[in-house]
Amino acid sequence: MKWMMFLLASVIAAPLWAGDIDSDLAGIQARWAEIQYQLPDDKKEKAFEDLAGQAQGFVDAYPNRAEPLIWQGIVLSTYAGAKGGLGALGLVKDARKSLEKALEIDPAALEGSAYTSLGSLYYQVPGWPLGFGDDDKARQYLLRALKLNPDGIDPNYFYADFLIEQDQPERAREYLNKALNAPERPSRPLADSGRRQEIRSKLESL
Repeated sequence: MKWMMFLLASVIAAPLWAGDIDSDLAGIQARWAEIQYQLPDDKKEKAFEDLAGQAQGFVDAYPNRAEPLIWQGIVLSTYAGAKGGLGALGLVKDARKSLEKALEIDPAALEGSAYTSLGSLYYQVPGWPLGFGDDDKARQYLLRALKLNPDGIDPNYFYADFLIEQDQPERAREYLNKALNAPERPSRPLADSGRRQEIRSKLESL
């Protein structure tokens, strides 16, 4: 059973709800990147559990905004990946709900990140009867993400990973190289550095 080694993030891990939505978003993103790329594996589950609580507070603080819901979905997905096993299924179902609600509010928020995250869920979560995994839906969401953000590191990375799962390594290589050469995100150096290391590892494995 394959679980998420999910996406995006960074800046500062400041206390939340002290500023505007951008600074609060930056705090969630930063802590996500620290946990994902700097903590040892045996520390990640508890750290993501704590961050999930902060993400709920972020959603509560900014009702009717898509960005908090997107990041709630991302945090819950990576928390599921750290937790693993059947116990993670409830978390990914909650992540899907958050991401779907974000799409209802603003599909283009954060350059279509909800599409990227949903697509990733659909190809990495097990299919029926255990989960809701669906490769056709995964492809649909990932292609929508690429349409909104064709040069972004994350949509290209996850579409490439999906293509690897579909046994299309040469097509995957094309998107991995595009992801590797994606523009830097100045406010998210740790997330970019971690993602590029993942990209290089996948390229070496092809």
